[in-house]
Amino acid sequence: MPSVVVLGTQWGDEGKGKIVHLLGKQADYIVRYQGGPNAGHTVVFDDKKFVLHLIPAGILIPKKICVIANGVVVDPLSIYEEIKLLEKRDISVKGRLFISELAHLIFPYHKIMDIAREESKAGETKIGTTRKGIGPTYADKVERVGIRLVDYLEPETFSKLLEQNLLLKKHFIEKVSTVDKVRKEILDQAKFLRPFFKKFACDTSALLNKALDQKKKVMFESAQGTLLDIDFGTYPFVTSSNPIAGSVGSGCGIGPSRIGSVLGIAKAYTTRVGEGPMPTELKDSVGERLRAAGQEFGATTGRPRRCGWFDAPVVRRSILVNGIKDLVLTKIDVLGGIEKIKVCVAYKYRGKTYKEFPNSRAAINECVPVYETVPGFGPISQDIRNFKDLPVNAKKYVQYLEKILGLKFTLVSLGKSRDETISTSTKSIW
Repeated sequence: MPSVVVLGTQWGDEGKGKIVHLLGKQADYIVRYQGGPNAGHTVVFDDKKFVLHLIPAGILIPKKICVIANGVVVDPLSIYEEIKLLEKRDISVKGRLFISELAHLIFPYHKIMDIAREESKAGETKIGTTRKGIGPTYADKVERVGIRLVDYLEPETFSKLLEQNLLLKKHFIEKVSTVDKVRKEILDQAKFLRPFFKKFACDTSALLNKALDQKKKVMFESAQGTLLDIDFGTYPFVTSSNPIAGSVGSGCGIGPSRIGSVLGIAKAYTTRVGEGPMPTELKDSVGERLRAAGQEFGATTGRPRRCGWFDAPVVRRSILVNGIKDLVLTKIDVLGGIEKIKVCVAYKYRGKTYKEFPNSRAAINECVPVYETVPGFGPISQDIRNFKDLPVNAKKYVQYLEKILGLKFTLVSLGKSRDETISTSTKSIW
């Protein structure tokens, strides 16, 4: 089956953008199937750094077709600015980018609601959202008052739906602005954005099904990571959509039988942005070292990421719920120079050992990680392209992780450039 899903196995920021950019060379279509501009993919291409939020990283590869499917929530102004930024840097999107007519749109009132709800919470109830309006937009979708791109492109339809939503959100809007000001802002944007979006809007379900019928290679790219999935993540400290592979069908309008393989991306240690439990978090000099060496700051918000040791129960959870058959290990070079490396193999909570990730809020909030310690290794040259050339203990670390996870790593990644990657298998992901 000529399709593959590429997703994160931890709390996001695993390096998916780089891997999509690397493997996208073999693909014909690269598709985002969920999330919104709260995602951030950092890619180094031709010695230039690109930070993408909505558009798949495959757009940087000439002639590739990129799709933003119906499962994604789209901020009209944000994607307009992203497209213009790419064009300014000589990356053409004309005839290469398609946006689902069924994608729901983010408006200024969604951001107002997002900020108001987050600021009304205190202490442990704060989620740590990016305040981009993602959650309220998905909520509107479920409550059946959302506005889709197809609605936006029909002025009369849009006007009626906008008035309905302004009335529903009046309470939130009037805390920081007025309904008239928000209405004017949205309508002024629509006047110049509507003709712009007509060039990109289409029935992406039909587009993708036709591509698969023609045996085109299609790569489905998630945002965030599995442990931020609204069903299988650390609820309620999760995103508002399903990053897992199972949501490709509903997020793109294709049948589950059309999904081929699932490739999971795992960082050689663990990071998390925002609030919520993180059993292996290091609040010491080692955590600071990982953050500095790995440049662990959010691509979207710039927030410092929380850093910790590799958490095997987290990745095993992802392997289970996604049906992952192949893994990629990223940023192993960041661990270079650490004398002893710890790996969490289980949790302990009230005298019980959990080898798998627990569903209980209390257990995951209060558990103590069970660590095994392995020898560290020295600095890793980013020029290495063969697994055999890695330091001995670095190779042993990779093999140790493979043993406790029960899967092999197809690729081992160093640095941010797509060329700084080691292939450990001749097996094709397709």
